[in-house]
Amino acid sequence: MAPITSIEYFRVMPRWLFVKITDRDNRTGWGEASLEGHTEAVEGTLAGFATRFTGLEADDIEEVWQQGWRKSFYRGGPVFMSALAGIDIALWDLKARKLGVPVWQLLGGKVRDRVAVYAWIGGDRPGDVESAARGRWGQGFRAVKMNATEDVGWLDSPSVLRSSVERLKTVRNSGMDAALDFHGRLHKPMAKQLAKALEPHGPLFIEEPLLSEHPEGIKELYGLTTCPIALGERLYSRWDFKRFLEDRSVDVIQPDISHCGGISELKRIASMAETYDIAVAPHCPLGPIALAACLQIGISTANHQIQEMSLGIHYNVEAGDYDINSYITNPEVFNVKDGFVEKLTGPGLGIEINEDLVRQVAKTAEPWPLAGFVGKDGGYREW
Repeated sequence: MAPITSIEYFRVMPRWLFVKITDRDNRTGWGEASLEGHTEAVEGTLAGFATRFTGLEADDIEEVWQQGWRKSFYRGGPVFMSALAGIDIALWDLKARKLGVPVWQLLGGKVRDRVAVYAWIGGDRPGDVESAARGRWGQGFRAVKMNATEDVGWLDSPSVLRSSVERLKTVRNSGMDAALDFHGRLHKPMAKQLAKALEPHGPLFIEEPLLSEHPEGIKELYGLTTCPIALGERLYSRWDFKRFLEDRSVDVIQPDISHCGGISELKRIASMAETYDIAVAPHCPLGPIALAACLQIGISTANHQIQEMSLGIHYNVEAGDYDINSYITNPEVFNVKDGFVEKLTGPGLGIEINEDLVRQVAKTAEPWPLAGFVGKDGGYREW
């Protein structure tokens, strides 16, 4: 037996929160508990979990997860589940390293040899997508995602939607598949117009066409468009996804492994979705640990379709010299070729963390500031 002896966490640039777990035999595992804009809250929850979980057997991943959930009474939500995710991912990494196998071997083995991936273009206020798409093609990607719009009013001029259609046409004409992220920015009067306008141009999917707190609106929109509807980054457990699966109002689910309780919960959510013939495309505009954990799911999960990667995403670029390869010593594992990343074969998550750099950056890293949009009338709009 090798109980947990320490749980540490490190705030690093550009906006990530890493977790390191060590057991009595000095074996270690790394997880990611990033929650954009709410770093301090997750750090506080991790401090509490560290007190509760130190001394528990590191191999007993499910017991740790269930104790975290069942003995908390007040549970769920982005902060709680992000902290639990960081610990869960680290425990899977630790156990698989102990056994000398990739995590996907412990999840039942592989169902594919490589994972389809896509990258971001356009930024928060979509710009020159044509040259950005060419750049992504040169990096090996064959699919991209971009924000569908800038900020949009509750009932805005139909003219604000034209540029979204033109951007999709531009990227599709370049030979790439393209997903459109509505980002919950649109309300129903505008969302149904845009979904209908995009249909003839074949988006890969439309993401968060409405905020997830409007399940009745999403169900209505589902019946109005042939565009595949994706959502899930702001759903945090299998219970949150349950309604959307039962309502048959979604085609693709996008749980975020760093927000939904980690590898354990994402695997369960994916299995639930499979019974409804729904694809999984995990949300992951985050760091290398989250991405590696997602790829372990992708390799071992039949209904996993495509994986988001944050390589060169605008958030990373704006922060300076920090990207998904910055904190690992084997960046070649994330190489993209013809739209795919080969299965990770190293032990654990398949990445090697540069711990010295993590500790150095953590000394001065500031929390990522929350952003938002304000309309011409001074009122707040969805970001």
